[in-house]
Amino acid sequence: MPRPAPTPRSPHRFAAIDLGASSGRVMVARTGPGTLTLQEAHRFPNRPVRTAGTLHWDILSLYTGILDGLRAAGAGSAPLTSIGIDGWAVDYGLLDADGALLGNPVHYRDTRTEGVAAKAWGTVPATELYAATGIQYAPFNTLYQLMAAQGTAQLAAAKHLLLIPDLLTYWLTGELGTELTNASTTQLMDPAANTWSHDVATRLGIDLTLFPPVRRPGDPAGHLLPQVLDDTGLATPTPVTTVASHDTASAVAAVPATTENFAYICTGTWSLAGLELTAPIRTEESRAANFTNELGIDGTVRYLRNIMGLWLLQECLRTWETSTASPTLEALLGEAAHVPALRSVVDAADPAFLPPGNMPHRIAQACEATAQPVPRTHAETTRCILDSLALAHRRAVEDAQRLADRTVDVVHMVGGGARNELLCQLTADACGLPVVAGPAEAAALGNVLVQARAQGLLRDRHEMRALLAGTQQLTRYEPTNDPAHRAAWEEASRRVPAP
Repeated sequence: MPRPAPTPRSPHRFAAIDLGASSGRVMVARTGPGTLTLQEAHRFPNRPVRTAGTLHWDILSLYTGILDGLRAAGAGSAPLTSIGIDGWAVDYGLLDADGALLGNPVHYRDTRTEGVAAKAWGTVPATELYAATGIQYAPFNTLYQLMAAQGTAQLAAAKHLLLIPDLLTYWLTGELGTELTNASTTQLMDPAANTWSHDVATRLGIDLTLFPPVRRPGDPAGHLLPQVLDDTGLATPTPVTTVASHDTASAVAAVPATTENFAYICTGTWSLAGLELTAPIRTEESRAANFTNELGIDGTVRYLRNIMGLWLLQECLRTWETSTASPTLEALLGEAAHVPALRSVVDAADPAFLPPGNMPHRIAQACEATAQPVPRTHAETTRCILDSLALAHRRAVEDAQRLADRTVDVVHMVGGGARNELLCQLTADACGLPVVAGPAEAAALGNVLVQARAQGLLRDRHEMRALLAGTQQLTRYEPTNDPAHRAAWEEASRRVPAP
C-alpha cells in the first residue's frame, strides 16, 4: 500500500520505548522537514531475577520504568503524537483467559532449553526446520522454549502468548497483537509467506492459536488506557503505533545507507551482522553457516548471523567490578589499543560464552585450549575480545556476501558499539572495507521513524534513511589495507574454526 505524502505539520513528538538486555529507556524524538532529534527522557535498569533455580525477567519493574518514562516524556511539553515499543526477541509472557499474566517471563539465558533442540530435530530434522523457517539454531529460540514448557501447569492454563514488546503494549492499550518482525524470530514462521508454519508447529506440538493476530510495523496498536493516562499524567488520548518491535529490526531500519550495496552490524550485547535482502535464503549451505532470515520493514529480510557481541566485555567488567582495581571502560579501551594486535583470538559465537559468570576465566580457558597466549591483564583480555569480535564481523560479512551472491562496498555499524572507536577501526581493518559508525541510538531512531511514517511524515525507508544520513552524527573508518595487515587477519582467522 503506498504511503501518504508527507504533511507539512511539524514538529511532531514521538516516544520510543527501547528495551535492552541491561536497561530500558524512553526516548523522545522531534521530527519535521529535514529535522530529527532524539533525547533521553528516562532510563531504568533491567535486572534479571533468579527464583527457584529459574532466571526470569522482572517484567513489572520494566513496566514501572516505562510508566515513569512516559510521565517524564510528557511533562510540560506538547502532546506526544505517538508511542512505540521495541525490545529483544524470543521471550514471552503467558496470559490466562482473563488476560492476567501467569508468571514472570523466563529469560532466554535460562538453562531450561538445554537439549531441547536435539529433541525437536528427532521429529523435524534440522534441515527441514531451516527450510521451513529460515531461522538459525540458537538454544533459546521461542520454539525450544515452548517445547521446554510443554507439560507445565502454566502453559496448560495459557490462553494467549505475547512476546515481550507485545505484552507491554497490551498493558498500555488493552489490545492484543503479535508484531511481525519479532514473530519471525520464533522459529515458527515462514519468512517468504510471512505466515505461521503450521506444519512445524503441529509436528512439534505447538499451539499457534496462543498467538494473537499478526500486526505489521506502522499498524495502529490502540490508545493508552484511561488508567495509563492517569499513571503517566498524559492529558490526551495517545495512540500506540506498532513499530518493528524486534530491536534489531528497528536498528536495521535506521541504517543511514545511501546505496543498496551495504552490510550492517548492529552492535550491543549482541552483534548482528549481515545484509538486507528481498527474499530469504534457506539453502543447506546457509543453514550450515548458521545464518538466519528474520523479517524487517517493508517486506525485507534481515539475513544475518548472531555473534555474542559486547556481552563478552560487559560480563568481564561485571566480574572485575568486584576487584579493588576495577578499571573504567574508557581506560580499558585506551590500554587495549596498545596491546599487540591479534595475539589471542576466540570464537565469539561459541555457546560456551552464552551464560553469565566469570567471563575472563572462560576466555582464558578458550585461549589455553587453542594453544594461544592466555591474557594476563584486563587490557589483554579486552583486546582479545575486540579482536575476536572484529574477526567474527569479518567472517559474517564475507559469508553473507558469498551466500547471497552480493557484493558490498561499505559496512554500517549501528547501536551502542558504534561508540567504540577501537572496535570500529578493527572491524574496518578485518573486513578490508570502510566502516560508517552511527547512529548509536539506532533502535530508538528506527522505532521513531516507523511512527513518523505512519503519520505520513515520510514515504518509505529510503526517505527514512536519507533523513538519518542528513541529521545524525556519523564517523567513517578507513581500513588499513597494506599486505602485512591483511596477512595478519588471514592468519588469525585460521585459528578460529568456521561456524
